[in-house]
Amino acid sequence: MVVRTSYSLEFFPPKDSEGEARLWATLEALKPMAPEFVSVTYGAGGSTRNRTIGVTEEVTHRSKIPTVAHLTCVGSSRQELISILHMYRAAGIRGILALRGDPPGGPRAAWTPTSDGFTHADELVQLIHEFGGFDIGVAAFPDGHPSSEGDSKKDLDVLLRKEFLGASFATTQFFFEVSKWEQLVYSLEKRGSTMPIIPGILPITNVKQLERMAELGGTPIPPAVSSAFSTIGDDPDAVHALGIELATKLCEDLLSAGAPSLHFYTMNSATATKEIYGNLNHAH
Repeated sequence: MVVRTSYSLEFFPPKDSEGEARLWATLEALKPMAPEFVSVTYGAGGSTRNRTIGVTEEVTHRSKIPTVAHLTCVGSSRQELISILHMYRAAGIRGILALRGDPPGGPRAAWTPTSDGFTHADELVQLIHEFGGFDIGVAAFPDGHPSSEGDSKKDLDVLLRKEFLGASFATTQFFFEVSKWEQLVYSLEKRGSTMPIIPGILPITNVKQLERMAELGGTPIPPAVSSAFSTIGDDPDAVHALGIELATKLCEDLLSAGAPSLHFYTMNSATATKEIYGNLNHAH
């Protein structure tokens, strides 16, 4: 029996009509992957909230692919969060990724709670679960959460608590080493977790973007990856080819290690994800 690998895709809300046209073209180009779901992010500090709701609703209606909308605690009171849940429900959205979200100053900025708002994603998970009617996803961090400062037990406790409160799956922050994902899954299973941990894949097609995202999200870049990119300099085609090669290898290793599915950070472009998908299907 051939087990089909399942995929999911992540987009961010476009800023203008040109970006919107690109998003629909990207989604159309990636439809052959038959994604299990498409997720749409929030901007930093909750800045694109209304656009997120609109785009997620439109993806649901246009593509008939199940959509997972991001929801964060940033800048929203409990009551506002409940009204957003009503909007999501009315839009036919069935899944929500519950996140604390980054403060307006970025992930390492000090957290300032909103009046009558939440400080941690577990509170948001509990609220969504009580509201009812949604599959709840959460974030997992194979390289550790930036604010845990290396305390992996704390990260596990937080994930287990979210599962206990109603989360049914997790997608990970992007990472580079399959062993980090395996260690996270093994540690969770040892403590009784049954929640699938879907690895998040970010193909590196631009070294500056990689460095910025790694710095923001706290993802360490392994020396082997850094040196591979530094040897090719700034030839964009070579960078792209190497990025695809590394991401394809990571995906193959993850699938061999038993990953339940693969979640692609598309950056609203089909090219890299499509190439990796082609490589994986060619290989099998």
